[in-house]
Amino acid sequence: MTAEGSSDAPRPATRRARDAARLAKIFGEVLPETTGDERGDETESLSDDWLRSQVPPHHGS
Repeated sequence: MTAEGSSDAPRPATRRARDAARLAKIFGEVLPETTGDERGDETESLSDDWLRSQVPPHHGS
């Protein structure tokens, strides 16, 4: 088998970028650019507020 057909052969940067863009288009962002620690608690509190607002009145608070 030649080096071109092996998975260990380095791919050109343009092909890697194209492949990454294609995967992102199909599957979305697999891993976020930042971690939850870097983003802070804003995302969590927004989802908590939304969840609390979805509780039906007969369930109380």
